[in-house]
Amino acid sequence: MAKILIVDDAAFMRTVLKDILTKGGHEVIGEAVNGKQAIEQYDRLVPDLVTMDITMPEMDGIEALKRIKNRDPKAKIVMCSVLGQQGMVIEAIQAGAMDFVDKPYQAERVLHSVKKVIGKAAAT
Repeated sequence: MAKILIVDDAAFMRTVLKDILTKGGHEVIGEAVNGKQAIEQYDRLVPDLVTMDITMPEMDGIEALKRIKNRDPKAKIVMCSVLGQQGMVIEAIQAGAMDFVDKPYQAERVLHSVKKVIGKAAAT
């Protein structure tokens, strides 16, 4: 079981993701609607994993990813993107994201990604 922070500006997407993660046995310990909030929540909650939307107002997911990784190089972040954002996904992976999942979310893919990233952490 992982303690997870969900970051997405769309309430519906946060709800869908929270449902998938809790049914998968994980605990959602926080939610943020933009990158600025994500950094504040990360510092306060210290989650095992963050799901980070790429496109958000105020501060996008890639900038938030870079700032979180700068503060905590061991941070585990999975980027969430819609199809057509491959360039941004590549930039996010280069900046330290450990995986990505496409929207609309498929429960099996989301849970596989969480397991893979948490498993990588356990192996290091």
